[in-house]
Amino acid sequence: MARIVFDLDGTLVDSAPDICTAVNLMLDQEGLARLSLPEVVSFVGNGLPHLVSLIMSAREIDLARHGELTLRVAGHYDAVNGQQTVLYPNVAEALSALKLAGHSLALCTNKPEAPARHCLLQMGLRDHFDQVIGGDSLPYRKPDPRPLRACTPDIFVGDSDVDAETATRAGVPFILFTEGYRKTALAELPHRVSFSDFAVLPALVESLVRSA
Repeated sequence: MARIVFDLDGTLVDSAPDICTAVNLMLDQEGLARLSLPEVVSFVGNGLPHLVSLIMSAREIDLARHGELTLRVAGHYDAVNGQQTVLYPNVAEALSALKLAGHSLALCTNKPEAPARHCLLQMGLRDHFDQVIGGDSLPYRKPDPRPLRACTPDIFVGDSDVDAETATRAGVPFILFTEGYRKTALAELPHRVSFSDFAVLPALVESLVRSA
């Protein structure tokens, strides 16, 4: 059986609306124009500190305030986490099928660990995962391969450029979910297989396991 590691945001859940709300609450406090959802989505993927850096650059905020505003966005996100976040279709069913088949599941995300665990709890997914590595669990985050390697993966499932690079650097087969926050054309991202509906994921995993 395989050890399957998943990304969270843009892979299992569409959390961008809650992230956008947290960002805009901070911008409201600063008296600055809000960012649109597509703008915020374009900043997602490299963790909260990087997200806040891009927001500050977009709104010409002094980067010396980065630590302060990162904490503020984090606080707003903790307050709204889960209000608009939804599972992608068939995620819960696919995870249950993978567990039933004997596979073990872990999570490797650049979202801080506490909000990631809270999201899993709210979405009813907590019991599927025996390990959660967040963006602040280790001194490094994706695309550094070490967070993924800490999960001892056989397969990594993600949605983004960062996830594809992480899998490549870790030497792990990558399954690409095409409906998340990807910024690069599908053909340009290294991946073993891709899918748009979680209903097909268990069969894809079984095919990869057999071929290995």
